[in-house]
Amino acid sequence: MSDDPLLVALAGHDLAPLSDPDACARFATDATRRVESVPALVLRPAGTAGVSAVLAACHAAGRPVVVQGGLTGLSGGARVRPGEVVLSLERMRSLGPVDPLSAQIEVEAGATLQAVQSAAAGHDLVFGVDLGARGTATIGGMVATNAGGIRVLRYGMMRAQVAGLEVVLADGTVISAVRGLDKDNAGPALHQLFIGSEGTYGVITRALLRLHPAPTLQANALIAVDDVPQAQALLRHLRARLGGLLSAYEGIWPEVYEGATARLGTTPLPYGAGLYVLAEIQGMQHILREEAFEAALIEAYEAGLCRDIVVAQSGREHDQLWALREACVEYTFGLGELVPHDLSLPAHALPAFLDKARALLARIDTEARPYIYGHLGDGNLHYIVQTARSSEVSTALNALAAGMGGSVTAEHGLGQDKAPYLAMVRSGAEIQLMGTLKRALDPAASLGRGRLLPD
Repeated sequence: MSDDPLLVALAGHDLAPLSDPDACARFATDATRRVESVPALVLRPAGTAGVSAVLAACHAAGRPVVVQGGLTGLSGGARVRPGEVVLSLERMRSLGPVDPLSAQIEVEAGATLQAVQSAAAGHDLVFGVDLGARGTATIGGMVATNAGGIRVLRYGMMRAQVAGLEVVLADGTVISAVRGLDKDNAGPALHQLFIGSEGTYGVITRALLRLHPAPTLQANALIAVDDVPQAQALLRHLRARLGGLLSAYEGIWPEVYEGATARLGTTPLPYGAGLYVLAEIQGMQHILREEAFEAALIEAYEAGLCRDIVVAQSGREHDQLWALREACVEYTFGLGELVPHDLSLPAHALPAFLDKARALLARIDTEARPYIYGHLGDGNLHYIVQTARSSEVSTALNALAAGMGGSVTAEHGLGQDKAPYLAMVRSGAEIQLMGTLKRALDPAASLGRGRLLPD
């Protein structure tokens, strides 16, 4: 074991430390798969007391810290810099009992999304956020990045699911705000400050999560449309007919649709459409007729709002359509070195953005090829580019989105990779306030250096 003086200072704490380079290698990076430095020391506390001890010791010794969860991030937030101590929450996976009356559950930050979903299902409840990496994504990381996923239309972002947090500040101070009250106006809701702060204001150790009644009826359909304006007209129609029952509205562009269907070996709708939409509704069977969804889709087809539709006729077919959406991620990851972008656009700007983005790519790199899919209903595009000129392409695409009233990150967070673009989407006054908060909570800047706020 390492003779690192930090371990001497932390003797007696259950931290399951790692210092062997081979053992530490798996903590070097996140889903970006880019390695800058293999950590020399990884500390894995078993609970909040251990996290507090680690942060207090690092604060006293002036050692920089990067906090890690499931390593599923796509913005380099968990990627290790030289000299950083890794604080991994992978051992903090416990879940408390579900409270069916308040529809809440308290969990440690290292608990996976899938574990929370399973616990909720045992009480006929669901957790509002879902995403493809559910088996490895951890609640702490999802809160820290304010994750979104596929059902933001119905349930909102991660922020809407959090009723309270326990957080450890950079000096080891533990802040417990897990009261879970629906009404509590005794000052600002301090736990909200840490949602989306990406581990730079403090380390989330526990979360009190809101759950929702499990739908007893859900239905989905894959719909072929000509273009984004037609898809948006269809969205307006479905919202008008189905209201809050619409739970998902995903977009898959042809290049990705063809690759994902080839990967799965099934083609629900023929190739040739300008865009494919996966729409879903959720509700209670005793107050919702399944035919309402099909009737709304038939109306849309007859009104010329789409060119083809396939409606899932069973739970198995419902899952197969979602498997197609998840295959989009697998397909693009399998293409090798691509440049991902997680852009958010105002609905009215989407068509113009797509046209301008293709023209922009053609000017920068004639060999560039975009692969696009995403959460069309909330304006979130995963705009992934195959190009040899990654820096120029990313700067131009982010600037284009920002200039049209959008954001350079919709749900993945800024991390290290997007922190340099912060000034594109936040004013000088906003960035100054973020810096003031950072200095107040972490005056030595030991937590997550270069994340969220650029160096």
